[in-house]
Amino acid sequence: MYDKLIFLGDLCGKIIIMNKKQTSEGTPFLYPVGKLPAEELARLLAKYTHHNQRVVVRPGVGRDATVISFPDGYLVAKTDPITFATDMIGWYVVHVNANDVAVMGGIPRWFLATVLLPEKKAGPSEVEAIFAQISEACEELGVVLCGGHTEITGGLDRPIIVGQMLGEVERAKLIVPERACPGDDILLTKGIAIEGTALIARERGELQQYLDEDFLRRCRNFLKDPGISVVREARIASRVAEVHAMHDPTEGGLATGLHELAWAAGVGMRVEMEKIFILPETALLCQEFKLDPLGLIASGALLLVAPTEESSKIIAALAAEGIPVSVIGKIGESEEGIKLLKQGKVEDLPLFKRDEVARLFERGGS
Repeated sequence: MYDKLIFLGDLCGKIIIMNKKQTSEGTPFLYPVGKLPAEELARLLAKYTHHNQRVVVRPGVGRDATVISFPDGYLVAKTDPITFATDMIGWYVVHVNANDVAVMGGIPRWFLATVLLPEKKAGPSEVEAIFAQISEACEELGVVLCGGHTEITGGLDRPIIVGQMLGEVERAKLIVPERACPGDDILLTKGIAIEGTALIARERGELQQYLDEDFLRRCRNFLKDPGISVVREARIASRVAEVHAMHDPTEGGLATGLHELAWAAGVGMRVEMEKIFILPETALLCQEFKLDPLGLIASGALLLVAPTEESSKIIAALAAEGIPVSVIGKIGESEEGIKLLKQGKVEDLPLFKRDEVARLFERGGS
């Protein structure tokens, strides 16, 4: 599959940036579907979270998980919901939570799930399928399903699962974004937007009317090949080289993930579009639906920040395991901003306030 990579700079298409809509006088502003705006989240966290000396990594924009100190090491804790997907939702929820533990240098160990099921739409077979998916994903990662909550909930039109993943990391092996330094390389594994490709192919049944079934089967299988998990590559990279930071770009795509990493690290960036790669199936779906791959949900790609002299070790180790990776940019000083080099011109890296898949689903796929 990986001999068919397309570099994003080769794609044509307008980058779409969702800006906050102005409201008429007296009409309250309502947030669109997607993440809470970063500036609003930062304000709320600064106002309502409190310092505790055992909380080693406090909440903040771009921080994948919290880290809590115990006498014999660190506990890494993460919670994340699955709201877009319905097909294989139990499998998704385990892996997206495990990813955020892994990018802190941690090993995922224990999983809890809050399963909310729609009224009059969930029977024994649907519930069993979700539990089987959770169990399968946990077994793949060596994670124990150790608790949670289930209920039938009014007002839902689809299942929603909120996952909680707990993991462990040795004190010396904790990876936090603050260690990113100007001059470091920015590396990207596997390509973008792996999860978005699988999600669209699995959730848009009408695609069968005009796209080849073999093509759609490949897209659906992106969930597992190349896969939305980054646990394996995170472990390999942190084992063979000095890694300064890692981040799992998810909702809002690679562009949002890069912004989040830069904010958390307090640095600038310069990223080269021609070095960002995308699989041909993803490219075709994005062209079909007029989506920008930079803003399409991107689980499956891992962002790594490492000193230039360490990059070759990471590339060689991942290549030996069949995992593509490339250097896509450099860390800079914060005052340099977050920039994209595109067709020889430097511009601001776009920030997607709403994921492209949310925009697609809202408009009904037209």
